[in-house]
Amino acid sequence: MIIWIIGLSGSGKTTLANETIRIIKKKKSNAVLIDGDLIRKLNNFDLGHSIVDRKTNAKRISNLCKFLDDQNIHVICSILSIFPNLRSWNRKNFKNYFEVYIETEINDLKKRNSKGIYSKKINLKEKNIVGIDIHFPKPRKSNLIIKNNSSKKNLLKYAEVIAKEVTK
Repeated sequence: MIIWIIGLSGSGKTTLANETIRIIKKKKSNAVLIDGDLIRKLNNFDLGHSIVDRKTNAKRISNLCKFLDDQNIHVICSILSIFPNLRSWNRKNFKNYFEVYIETEINDLKKRNSKGIYSKKINLKEKNIVGIDIHFPKPRKSNLIIKNNSSKKNLLKYAEVIAKEVTK
């Protein structure tokens, strides 16, 4: 099974993915966590953040997930996932696909600013920020939508729900 956790930067994707994999690993050893930022790092940061580079990275991640899925390895993937056509590809090509969308208001993300990407100082210098100058197309077919405008504790409650999809 592929659990595809998506949302804007700072929405809680990685936090939720880490807790979900921790729960799954108690029952299933054939599970891995893939994070969009970590895949960039594994590839020696060979890509920037332009639309073209983002699409290349997203394709790499989908292909890696397909490779693991074909070997019956469960994957928890946290990724921005701004390309609806790749999400559609996932639905068609993965054996079992469960999409989780963490919906967070941009103003809440700016207040949290956990990675510093939404600050005014950086926004004046940086371009290609999803949610600011790159449109984030909200998914239409998510299996689970989490509104994360509150606490980390509330977000982490969903890890059990998601983990049950893999361990049932």
